[in-house]
Amino acid sequence: MDTHSSALNQVYSPLSAQRRYEVWFLRLGLADNSGAWWLRYLLLNPGRHGCVGNPLGIPVQVWAAWFPARDKPQSFIQGFPLATLELSDRRSAPFRFAVAENAIEETSCRGHLDVDGHEVSWSLHYASTFGTTLSDKGWIGFSRTPHSDAEFSGSITLDGRRFEGQPIGFGLQGHNCGYRHRNFWRWTHAYFPCNGRAPTTLEGLVYEMPFGFVFRRGVLWHDGRQYRFKLREISLNRDEPQWNWRASTPDGLQLEVNVDGRGAGVHRLPYLKTDCSGSFEVVNNSYANATLTLKWPSQFADTIETRGGAVLEMGGVPH
Repeated sequence: MDTHSSALNQVYSPLSAQRRYEVWFLRLGLADNSGAWWLRYLLLNPGRHGCVGNPLGIPVQVWAAWFPARDKPQSFIQGFPLATLELSDRRSAPFRFAVAENAIEETSCRGHLDVDGHEVSWSLHYASTFGTTLSDKGWIGFSRTPHSDAEFSGSITLDGRRFEGQPIGFGLQGHNCGYRHRNFWRWTHAYFPCNGRAPTTLEGLVYEMPFGFVFRRGVLWHDGRQYRFKLREISLNRDEPQWNWRASTPDGLQLEVNVDGRGAGVHRLPYLKTDCSGSFEVVNNSYANATLTLKWPSQFADTIETRGGAVLEMGGVPH
């Protein structure tokens, strides 16, 4: 078991929670650059059995979204009764979330969905060297990344088309929770392969907090070292998703980040509010491009990039 993932994946929400979402997810860009997959295992308002009467409000859901490199994304969402869920105890290890033919654990996941005439299934294993907590605000919620530089192996099948490999792809496995979704948020994760060296990963998050405050944090994993910082946004475009920001660390490292989520991969999905009052739009491109420029004191700048190796997500009301 990866020790850095064990605590970060532990269940937080009690099954008595009336208003809360908790989600475990994966984003993997395929090693052959043909596209990316986004997989989600969602627990919603278990104490009130989701949002009764709303087709988006089933308390246990499994999502799969396919982002082909040069075509429009496809998403598949299936809901399940709470009584069929197998969930590990709160704040205990090993972690497990299982329902029907779908399950996610510390270092593996599987799934099988039949949605609107489409069939998608997967069996994946993953390993990483780095995990982190990007945000932890207690009862308000958290954003954790148990596997930030994940390497995936296994297979995924969509309507008879099979993707497989050792590895099959690269990306992250994350774990988020909150009593409600934020009024707005922006998030990115980028995986930069480095020839002959360990990969670099970058994650950035901005969201609304109570009393007019805004959370702005980033984490860089580079050459076996973690750098944490407060980011400063330079430009933002939600309609044609792009995000540019800068940051610096106390030891003098300067970063500039450009994430480009434009193109056919832009996906817009409704997310249900945890108070069941309605839904809002979330924009996601899991096959985005990213450029990272690093500059240490008295050194030349080093620029690295990834084509299709990033995810860019924007939710809630633009701000």
